[in-house]
Order: sequence, then C-alpha cells, then structure tokens
Amino acid sequence: MDFESLSADLRSLQARALKEIAEVSDPASLEALQIQYLGKKGDLTAVLRGIGALPAEDRPRVGAVANEVGEAVKGALAVRGAELHAQVQALRLASEKVDVTLPGRPVGRGTLHPIPETIAAITEVFGQFGFVVYEGPEVEDDLTNFQMLNMPPDHPARDLWDTLYVDIPGHLLRTHTSPGQMRVMQTTRPPIRALLPGRCFRYEAVDASHGFEFFQVEGLMVDEGTSMADLKGLLDEFAHALFGPRKTRFRPGYYPFTEPSVAFDVECVVCGGVGCPACSKSGWMTILGAGMVHPVVLQYGGIDPERYQGFAFGMGVERIANLRHAVPDLRYYLENDLRFLDQFR
Repeated sequence: MDFESLSADLRSLQARALKEIAEVSDPASLEALQIQYLGKKGDLTAVLRGIGALPAEDRPRVGAVANEVGEAVKGALAVRGAELHAQVQALRLASEKVDVTLPGRPVGRGTLHPIPETIAAITEVFGQFGFVVYEGPEVEDDLTNFQMLNMPPDHPARDLWDTLYVDIPGHLLRTHTSPGQMRVMQTTRPPIRALLPGRCFRYEAVDASHGFEFFQVEGLMVDEGTSMADLKGLLDEFAHALFGPRKTRFRPGYYPFTEPSVAFDVECVVCGGVGCPACSKSGWMTILGAGMVHPVVLQYGGIDPERYQGFAFGMGVERIANLRHAVPDLRYYLENDLRFLDQFR
C-alpha cells in the first residue's frame, strides 16, 4: 500500500459518499449514511487503517487528504440534512394549513336524556291543572315508605316490593314514590295538587322490562268533594296530551294505600286497539295505577278523611317513554350508548 493508492481509495470513497448523500430522500436514511461513512467503524476509518504501512514522510500527506474527504462528507451531510428538514417542514405546513375563510364546523347541540325529557313532558301536562312538583329523599324510613301507606310490618302487600335495605336501622332505598304523599300531606294543607317524580329501587332481576333502578312520577290531589270522576277526567286529558286522541278505561286494581284502586289503560299506541304482540293482542296498554287515597293514609298525613277526599296515581317513567318512542328494552336508557341517545336530538 502506497500513498497514491490510499489517496485514490479516499477520493473514491468521497465520490461515492457524495453521490449517495445527494440521492437520499429522508432524514433516517441520511443518518444511516453518516454512520456508514464517518462512524467509528465506518468506511473512512477502515481506509485509514492502511496509514500504518506507509513510510513516515507519506503519513501527513494521507492525513491531509483524509481530513479533506471527511470535511467534504460532513459538509454534504449538513447541506442535505438542511434540505430534507426544509422539505419535512414544508410538507407539515401544507398538511396543517388552515383556510381561515372557510365557515366553522357546526357544533352539535345536546339534548335531554329520554327519561328526564319524559318527566318534563309529564310535569308540563299536569302543571296545566295546577299540580306543583315536590321532591322526596331516595333513602326513606320504613314508617313513611310502608306503615303510613297502610302497610304495617306484617302486611302481605309488602311482598309486592322487593326491598333494598341500607345500613341505617329502619331505613331503605324507597321502593316507590308514594311515600312522598305523606311528606306533602304532613307539610301542606288542602287543597293539595302535588306531583312527585323520582328514582326508585327494588331488588329485581334486570331484563328488557325490569330493572333494580327506575323512575316513577307520583300524583296526589286532596280537596273537599274530590271524586273518581275527577281522577278519570284528569287521566283522560293526560293520556290524550301524551298519546293523542284514543280510548281509555279503568280496570279494578289493588294498592293498599288507595281504595278503590284501579289500573288505567289506553288504547294500544301501536295497533290502535286492533290487537298486536305489543299489547298481548288485547288492544289495551296499562300506563299507570291510581285510586282514591285510603282514609288511613289521610289520617297519617294529618288530614281529616271525613272532610277531605283525595286521589293518587303513579306511573313508571320508562314505560311511558317506551310507548312514546317505541323503545323495546328499558336497559337502553342506562347504557349511555350515543347511538341510542342521538336519536332523541
């Protein structure tokens, strides 16, 4: 190995490096070329290993050529690196370019969940008849939830409610909104027109038509001379307001806190009374239970049953919402699936 051949190798390495650097198209490949030619184990280092075999007077000359080659490669890498950086920046700016003259994207408007929306629709109808909305606690005591509603501890009607008790002795998660009647009667003198929406809890298996957590709306009217005819007329107007003109009827029912008790049916909103699977081919759908307030309940509320009479009614909000919107499964209301909720915009 002599000076001439080693210099020729260095110039050849320079030419090859400059050509590859000029053709590289991305920063990662450029970094790989820098390591290939200028790294500790790179091509330039490999050529310079031959310096030791040269005469002493030729070594400085080869070193000068090696420095020149190294500076040329470094310069080419820097120039090409700046070019690639500029290209990357230009592409990024082009991709992020915003036309400020374009109209803004429309902002989607929210909407009420179908349960509070249905409660609002119910309260709007009864509000036109002078009913005022009251609220009661979700954790009730046994006295108010059962005993004052004519269900003492040994009453068989308690079996109708699968009760969830809490750690506080004598307290439970309310099984219905009916105990709100007692709180209204104990704090308000007749005439009373009260509406009590709220969440209730029962220990039930969850399926398409049952849930352990659900909503009810309770209504109470107490005044002198209140009758079943008043109740029927009010519920007729309510049914017509929510479901349009259709037939309604009372059927005998049973609730320990009303006497007499009735179930209130409307003509099937699906088939119009002809008979279909939705109404079990009966042509009727039950939307609520109602009746005249039991005298014992009035007495617990501090109201003289000899002077005043009252009626009460209670409805499941999910059932009303199902009929209004043709929803087949009440579990949809609690799943927070936007595909379902967006339909109510």
